[in-house]
Amino acid sequence: MRCPYCGNDDTQVKDSRPTEDSGAIRRRRVCNACGGRFTTFERVQLRDLMVVKKSGRKVPFDREKLTRSINTALRKRSVDPERVERMISGIVRQLESLGDVEITSDQIGEYVMEGLKGLDDVAFVRFASVYKNFSAANDFRAFLTELDAQATPPLPEDD
Repeated sequence: MRCPYCGNDDTQVKDSRPTEDSGAIRRRRVCNACGGRFTTFERVQLRDLMVVKKSGRKVPFDREKLTRSINTALRKRSVDPERVERMISGIVRQLESLGDVEITSDQIGEYVMEGLKGLDDVAFVRFASVYKNFSAANDFRAFLTELDAQATPPLPEDD
């Protein structure tokens, strides 16, 4: 890191700690040439994610688009905005930790479905109807029947 006083590149970190929001690292530095002390704030920059659409087209990942689609599913539902933001941040972290720069729109959809399932049943079904491309009322019935079968534990057998 270049010293702001003398321009020397030879600086030394004396102290590092996360900022209050944990979004950056605060570093106290000292210049080995002039002895000047200064603070830097460094953010981790992860690779830019690319979304591979079903058509094969690639577009940059857009957190705002993800947020809009989730908020559309949650429209008029009383869900704490903090919980929604935590879910969105969790999805983004999962996508970033996959280790691949390219992710499919299906992967994103699955993570959103998983998150909404634990957040709000109605939003979950709303999102599923778009994500799974429901075209008739029977699609809803089949989906809800499958959902009930997964949620209902099997009855114990009589001996």
